[in-house]
Amino acid sequence: MKTYKINEIFYSLQGEGFYTGTPAIFIRFSGCNLHCPYCDTDHSGGQMLTGPEILEEVEKYPSQHVVLTGGEPSLFIDREFIISLHSLGKFVAVETNGTNPLPGNMDWTTLSPKFDIQSSADLSIRECDEIKVIYRRQDMSIYSGITARHHFLQPCDTGDPEENRKLLEEAVEFCKEHPHWRLSLQTHKLIGIR
Repeated sequence: MKTYKINEIFYSLQGEGFYTGTPAIFIRFSGCNLHCPYCDTDHSGGQMLTGPEILEEVEKYPSQHVVLTGGEPSLFIDREFIISLHSLGKFVAVETNGTNPLPGNMDWTTLSPKFDIQSSADLSIRECDEIKVIYRRQDMSIYSGITARHHFLQPCDTGDPEENRKLLEEAVEFCKEHPHWRLSLQTHKLIGIR
């Protein structure tokens, strides 16, 4: 039976992007093909779980909204995994760096490209429901070839409060100058939840 390396499964509110504030079950996979300097996931840990074990954990929570995150979920998930979540009546969203193809039966795709950070992060996905760019003063024109229904700009959390303040101010100004972009904040960090 296929197993999946899982960092954690937990229930909280979506903290970023289009579904901010939505109660969601988070399935955080452990492992990624990229090494972003600001990543907040420890990929050294995790436990191997079967699909039925994951579904058993998911069924403990009342929300219909499931977020596959990581790490990089595309390294692990397949069409059958999504079908199993759909069989529970779940709406399945994925957060991906876009470097690997996704199953075609996702309900929502959040693309957070990293090709500005790593040359090995070429995109396999160029269409998504929402694009979420982690703003670090990069040239924003590099994202113009991506088709998204919603555009979010999220200031990078550098760990330095002064630098974070400056990045936030710049992101706000960028959104004001380019109104098809919306500001995304990590509200879960702001209010002290997971």
